[in-house]
Amino acid sequence: MKLVNALRADAKIRLAISGAGGKTTALFQLARQLTPPVLVSASTHLSLAQVLNSDYHVFWSGDRNIDFNHLTGVSLIMGEPISDDRVNGLSLQKLEQLRLFADQMGYPLLIEADGSRMRPLKAPADHEPPIPEWVNTSLVVAGLSGVGHPLSEKTVHRPEVFSDLSGVSIGKPITIDGILKVLCDARGGLKNIPPQAKRVALLNQADNHELRSLAQEIVPGLQQFYHAVLISSLGTSGEVFSVHEKTAAIILAAGASTRLGRPKALLEWQGKPLIQIIASVAIRAGLSPVIVVIGAVREPILEALKGLSVEFVINENWELGQSSSIKAGLAALPPHTGSAVFLLADQPRITIDLLLTLVRTHATTLDPIMAPFVGGRRSNPVLFDAITFCDLERLEGDIGGRAIFEKYPVTPIYWNDPRLLLDIDTEEDYKKLTEDAV
Repeated sequence: MKLVNALRADAKIRLAISGAGGKTTALFQLARQLTPPVLVSASTHLSLAQVLNSDYHVFWSGDRNIDFNHLTGVSLIMGEPISDDRVNGLSLQKLEQLRLFADQMGYPLLIEADGSRMRPLKAPADHEPPIPEWVNTSLVVAGLSGVGHPLSEKTVHRPEVFSDLSGVSIGKPITIDGILKVLCDARGGLKNIPPQAKRVALLNQADNHELRSLAQEIVPGLQQFYHAVLISSLGTSGEVFSVHEKTAAIILAAGASTRLGRPKALLEWQGKPLIQIIASVAIRAGLSPVIVVIGAVREPILEALKGLSVEFVINENWELGQSSSIKAGLAALPPHTGSAVFLLADQPRITIDLLLTLVRTHATTLDPIMAPFVGGRRSNPVLFDAITFCDLERLEGDIGGRAIFEKYPVTPIYWNDPRLLLDIDTEEDYKKLTEDAV
């Protein structure tokens, strides 16, 4: 997929890019993929060769005013040239003026925040990266072409600092775990990122299957510190292979189960309440957070899930139907959640493998809606990308996410397990479940 889609970028993006291993490539690829005009600048030096990546450039020197109204295409605004091949970046004060103009005109603004001397990896010096406090997206790049090569000046900008942060000795092969440590250190990749900014790690130069596999190994560790992790080969194929964001689970258990006459969530199967089985599967699949929406029945469900890492949301308006529970669940999601899987309290046949398949497939496409199909029939659970959340929040009445299927195409995940189709509305349905011992 394109970098602009992977970053969910639009005209409101105020991005600072730092690190090494394809920063400038990423910067200008993103600029070309956004709707012009796009403003590009830097808080550090750029080479004249990098300046030529733009359609239009301005050297803003001294205190003179700049007429921004003539900017077009990918417009680069930099300081004055300082040698035959280098130009100064802008001060934070001038970047602030540029940001105000971008806000006024509704233009994207992208900033390169440090240098790396063309090395695949780096560690920051004391003075860098200079990132403006108003940045809303911080993209931290690491080049995987350095993996396996000796830690030296040839592979790493500031190798001594990198060695201290990573635990890899000078001259020893750079490991993927070493890169993880640097990216997740407040003195390394996380340095100077504004608190409100979306944090994105870009594992670039994943030019072969082996490097992509290594990148996958550190995604869970990175997700503890970054809102999104991208694996890409921007210089070779210009492609982002996968986007790893937090996928939440929202378990809808607020109804009164009027058709069955007793709470479906508390029916037992294999010695456990259904709600406990479903919550446990979601946790073991790595969905986070796991949100349980309750309403008509509360204390017994709280007791059934005692000790599990779940969050509870009380839907006071549960009588208004399923749409009210969907809204309550969405309202509880943390910022920058990439997608949510909606699970029903009466479908214990959902497996870890199915949830992982939904999440992993979505990571390679960011398709709006994904659902399992069994023998041509759509089933649950359904994964909804963040792009659909606004539409889900507008639902009314006793209707679920299927109300927006006409707006967003449903990507099928073909699943060969007819037991997935069973949900429990009647005593006969429950009998079928209990008679199935496996």
